Amino acid sequence: MNANKSIAKSHLNDLSYKIVGGAIEVHKHLGPGLLESAYHECLKQEFYLRGISYKSQLFVPINYKGIVLAVDYRLDFLVEDEIVVELKAMEGILPVHEAQLLTYMKLLQKAKGILINFNCANIVKEGTKQMVNEYFSSLPE
Repeated sequence: MNANKSIAKSHLNDLSYKIVGGAIEVHKHLGPGLLESAYHECLKQEFYLRGISYKSQLFVPINYKGIVLAVDYRLDFLVEDEIVVELKAMEGILPVHEAQLLTYMKLLQKAKGILINFNCANIVKEGTKQMVNEYFSSLPE
């Protein structure tokens, strides 16, 4: 699952725009206040309607000193095998949620991730956080 150097930053940014657009659509129809699982299922449907491929509830392997350990870490979405998407439905995005996203990105060797919190009034201003890592900086524009 190495970071694909043939992918351009602009492609990841365009894909991020589509992902956030799907989240906006779900939030527009449901609003805040539901469980994360409801938003997850609706976002799966929105990705399907938009022709966005994804893997849902993907197990994240932990490689410790050359041994892959059976640890129950699951990320919400891996979109187009390129962007890690983590969902929340809580009062706010905390530093621990950002750290979780960055860890998933590192373990999967993905350059970009998006944290989406549906429990907010305005999902664009306060409900999404896009993050990149060292893999992103090495990609072409």
